[in-house]
Amino acid sequence: MASFGLKVIRGVFGAAEHIAPRITGRAAFELFCRTPSTRALTDGERRAIDRAAGFMAEARHHRLKTATGCVMVHEFRSEPGRAAAGTVLVVHGWRSRTEYMRALIEGYRAAGYRVVSLDLPGHGQSQGRRLNMVNAVDAVRVAGEWFGPFAAAVGHSFGGAVAANAIAGSVKNIQPLAAGRLVLIAAPSSLPAIFADFSRMLNVGPRSQVAMADRVEHLSGRPLHEFTGDRQLAQAPVPTLVIHAPDDREVPAEHARRYAGAGRHVRLQWAEGLGHRRILADRGVVEHAVAFVAREPSRLH
Repeated sequence: MASFGLKVIRGVFGAAEHIAPRITGRAAFELFCRTPSTRALTDGERRAIDRAAGFMAEARHHRLKTATGCVMVHEFRSEPGRAAAGTVLVVHGWRSRTEYMRALIEGYRAAGYRVVSLDLPGHGQSQGRRLNMVNAVDAVRVAGEWFGPFAAAVGHSFGGAVAANAIAGSVKNIQPLAAGRLVLIAAPSSLPAIFADFSRMLNVGPRSQVAMADRVEHLSGRPLHEFTGDRQLAQAPVPTLVIHAPDDREVPAEHARRYAGAGRHVRLQWAEGLGHRRILADRGVVEHAVAFVAREPSRLH
C-alpha cells in the first residue's frame, strides 16, 4: 500500500498536470535526481560500512573537482607481489557506495589490477544531493583524466548505465571514456523506460513528462530517446559482458536483453537466483567479471 506521503505527491502531480505541466515536469525531474541523505542510513547500511572500514583503510582517497562539485575516488593498489595488469574503474549504483563493491574490487586486485572506485555525486564520501546521467558521466570523465586509460569499466545498476554512457560518449561536450572492456552488472539499459516507471509511480502526466524529457535534452545535449543501451553500445563496440539475474525485481531482465542486442561484441551471462543486490557478492559473478577483463583482447572477438 502506498504511503500517505506518496499519495499526496501523486495527487499534487495529477492536479498540476492540468495547470502548469512545464513547472510540474521540472519539479518531477528535480525529484528524480534527488539523492538520499548520506546521514539517513539504515542500521544494515551502517553495519556494512563498519565492516568495510579496514578494507577502505587500504585505499588512497582522492577528492576530485568536477563541473558541478567534488567527488571522492578511492584508489586500491594491486595485491603485494602481483604484477600490475592495468587499472579498472568500478562504479556503484543508486543508494550505494564503494564499500558495497568490495567483492569486485578485491577480485580485480587479486588478479593484479589497480582498482579506482568512484563514489558518485551525492553518494558515499562525495558531495551533493543530486545525481543524474550528466553529472555522473562528468565524474567518470574526471576519474579518467586522473587515472585512465582503463583496462575496463565495471558498473553495478545505475553505475553500469553510467559506465556505458561514458564509454559511448552520450553526453555532448564530454569525450568518451577510454576503456578496453565494459562489465555491466544488473544495469538498466533504457533511460526512457526508467523515466516512464518513475512517472507512473508519481502520477506524472504526459505533458509533464515532455517537460522532463526537455530537461534531459537541455542538460545532456541529446534527446531522451537516444539514451538506450543497445544504441549506445552499437556505436561504441567495446567488448562487453552483461551479467544479470532473471529474477531481478529492480531492473527487469529485459534491460539485459536490450544490451545484448547491440551486437556480437556483447556477451550475456545470466546469474540465476541472485536478484539485484546479492549478485554483487557472489563468487561466481566476481570470477566471471574478472576473467572477462583478464583475457587477451584477441580472444574477445
